Amino acid sequence: MEPNQTSPPPASPVPTTDGEDTCGIEVTEMAIDGVTLFTCLCGLVGNGAVLWLLGFRICRNPITVYVLNLAVADFTFLLFMVPWTLLYLIQNVSCLAFVPLTYLRPFFLLSLFSYNMGLYLLTAISIERCVSIICPLWYRCRRPQCLSAVVCALLWALSITVIAAVTSLCLLHEDEHCQMALISMYILNFLFFAPPMVISNVILFIKVLCGSKRRQPKRLYIVIFLTVLFFLIFGVPLSVWNFLQQFSYSLAPSQVVFLLACVNSSINPFIYFLVGSCRRHCSLVSLQVAFQRVFEETAITTICG
Repeated sequence: MEPNQTSPPPASPVPTTDGEDTCGIEVTEMAIDGVTLFTCLCGLVGNGAVLWLLGFRICRNPITVYVLNLAVADFTFLLFMVPWTLLYLIQNVSCLAFVPLTYLRPFFLLSLFSYNMGLYLLTAISIERCVSIICPLWYRCRRPQCLSAVVCALLWALSITVIAAVTSLCLLHEDEHCQMALISMYILNFLFFAPPMVISNVILFIKVLCGSKRRQPKRLYIVIFLTVLFFLIFGVPLSVWNFLQQFSYSLAPSQVVFLLACVNSSINPFIYFLVGSCRRHCSLVSLQVAFQRVFEETAITTICG
């Protein structure tokens, strides 16, 4: 596999050296790697808190099932990013490539697995909430109780299937097969998952602004909107960057792209807390209370006949 086609994480996902001396790395690059590592550690703590609260302390509902799985995906992505950011930082400081880049490629592909899963779950969450305000009667009365769990299981199966196919082609076959597999994966993400996510959030935003319902769970809608917005700002550049890498073209340094991806996977718990803890006078409350305000949906009495 040629060095400009696939990418081991995190700071240099695409090996950019072809026998060149990697010593003399700029201080700016080392600073970015350090910030990336710190961001990942903060994200692990935040997503760990989400897993603990939504898994054991807060009653489950359809939306928390998705958010819990999203926290698992983000936690997994950051878990891969931490050792490889640290490893890359140590290698540049010591000027010793003690781990060949070839052995890092499988871990990069595994990080793509959790990254793709985050995209799939955000799409499912957006569509779920969009349906809940467009068809409230169906959502309250006829929606299967286990729908969230079934959708999450199907999305995990899809993500595993996609990354297994890409990994097998990239590790066992020629470069051309790997390149086509990665391009197909990104096309799947761009055409089948990103557009429904964006369209659903636009509809959601318009409905919330123009809706006549008095008791809408507006905190939850704000959380979903902000989560998707930050994914578009911080998460999408990784997909775009890697997609362009398949054509030997990139728009930004790899360190910056992976820093943005780590920010995307780390920021969600802080969004939940800030939105849940703000009232008129923006007082900070306990983490559990903040999460309950966001994810415990307003009870709306509906006669289901």
